[in-house]
Amino acid sequence: MAISEGSQKTIKLEPAASAALVETIVKETIKAIYPHYYPAGAVEFFLDLHAEKQIKEALLKEEIYLAVAQGVTVATGSVRRNEICRLFVLPEHQNKGYGSQLMDLLEEKIFENHETVHVDASFPAEAMYLKRGYSFVSYERIETENGDFLCYHIMEKRATAKTRREQESQ
Repeated sequence: MAISEGSQKTIKLEPAASAALVETIVKETIKAIYPHYYPAGAVEFFLDLHAEKQIKEALLKEEIYLAVAQGVTVATGSVRRNEICRLFVLPEHQNKGYGSQLMDLLEEKIFENHETVHVDASFPAEAMYLKRGYSFVSYERIETENGDFLCYHIMEKRATAKTRREQESQ
């Protein structure tokens, strides 16, 4: 499955065969981006949550994908039922449209069988989700071991008549 938007480079979606590669993408992104939004305890919580062991366990319950552009892995994202999980674009590949392309592909997969898509939205990603038509469902927070808080929103996007027509035509 591939997608192209105008002059942007096309990404290809490939099933993740390696939990280690997914972990590398996730950890590089968290370490570069999350300290600007979250306290140290929350960043450590994210890193632990996305350790290789947890990703290996997730491979049994989720469809985990890699986004590849011109032979280079640029991002990862997962689908679990009607939820997009673990969506991370490597810092050096951000702001090139890869995250949007990856979201298009993952949403398409979910809308094949569900009326809604859910995401646990980290602060750095909220603006993207809002632009894509997601709305806030709830505010959540988790207290980390050192007393810092990890705060996020659960967000939802509903299938539109256009989305349903596109799915029926495929």
